[in-house]
Amino acid sequence: MTLPQVRPRPGIAPRRLHRAWSVAAVAFVAIIGAAGFRATPGVLITPLQEEFGWSRATLGSAVSVNLVLFGLTAPFAAALMDRFGLRRVVTIALLLVALGSGGTVFMTASWQLMLGWGVLVGLGTGSMALVFVATVTGRWFVRHRGMVTGVLTAAGATGQLIFLPVLAVLAQAYGWRAAALTVAGCALAVVPLVAWRLRDHPADVGLTAYGAPEGTPVTAPPASPGAATRALRVLRDAARTSTFWLLVGGFAVCGASTNGLIATHFIPAAHDHGMGETTAAGLLALIGLFDIAGTVASGWLTDRFDSRSLLGAYYALRGLSLLVLPSLIAATAQPTMLVFIVFYGLDWVATVPPTIALCRQHFGADGPIVFGWVFASHQLGAAVAATGAGVIRDLRGDYTIAWVTAGLLCLFAAVMSVRIPRPPVEVLR
Repeated sequence: MTLPQVRPRPGIAPRRLHRAWSVAAVAFVAIIGAAGFRATPGVLITPLQEEFGWSRATLGSAVSVNLVLFGLTAPFAAALMDRFGLRRVVTIALLLVALGSGGTVFMTASWQLMLGWGVLVGLGTGSMALVFVATVTGRWFVRHRGMVTGVLTAAGATGQLIFLPVLAVLAQAYGWRAAALTVAGCALAVVPLVAWRLRDHPADVGLTAYGAPEGTPVTAPPASPGAATRALRVLRDAARTSTFWLLVGGFAVCGASTNGLIATHFIPAAHDHGMGETTAAGLLALIGLFDIAGTVASGWLTDRFDSRSLLGAYYALRGLSLLVLPSLIAATAQPTMLVFIVFYGLDWVATVPPTIALCRQHFGADGPIVFGWVFASHQLGAAVAATGAGVIRDLRGDYTIAWVTAGLLCLFAAVMSVRIPRPPVEVLR
């Protein structure tokens, strides 16, 4: 018996997954690859101090160089992506991360740490920073843009979740060089995937952005010459508005209270109280686990609620959690510390989707570059906190003043966020 053949209905083509989702998946993996070495400072500070005798302030300064370049590279990277395309910029960025990470295994002096860990990795990861997220979502998505922004932002936390426990075990069992080489290899492994699947614009494959209105032309915008000039021009124009400075102030505090303080000094601080480095690294990785959920949820909320109110709530809750942290750190992971880890993880980079949305709403096509400059303030704040917390630890023997200061600054950032002007009505519509 022959079964009848099922023929497609005339005029109806089979539905295919939009290429935007493939690009987003590659971007997610690439950001994870770049996040690998960004997860290592907290793991490597103690081994480097024991081997070379460098102070916490010296090691914190190397982290600061990384954080400053990570931030200052971002706005120029956004302009370079407009000029040369996503694929070229991301490929070169991953190669720089691999070179800087692998090169540190040969260092014998602190300036070499500054060069590899600070300069090369700072430039590479800066080109792969959140401006990459803003550019991908701005070009490839109209529908679900906030949610995808949250997912891609969470990729950094996913990298932390994947790499931190592994790097801590490698550093403890085989030395810190094994951890650095592992990160370099992972960054290199992502390069072929980026070259194969990442595309600069939907028009490159004959499409419009996902969710674009019917009738949208399938054309790519012309390449913007003078990437550096454009980045500086956008900074000049944005700096004339109060919105820019309120975003800059809040995001500087965001960087100080996350990358600069917790990501860099939580493991050494826990070690000071008798906690094992592997246990402390596991707690920091757990922050990354809850960060994924918190950031994706923040992206969903950004599509539906006022971004200014969201930022105010995030900063206020983070500040309160930091004020109680000094009483929670102990030799073992007590239930109260686990509550802090869950709460802080949900709030870690939840600030990113609403900040990107506000940059896009207030500054239009220049939004990704404006966000690059705002993100630069994030990293400058992180750099100050990384060095400052190290100096406080060297002078006073603990981090209590650093935790309390960061908590008070977060409460101030909450006030700045709710004072941001409302976006233009036509943008909200």
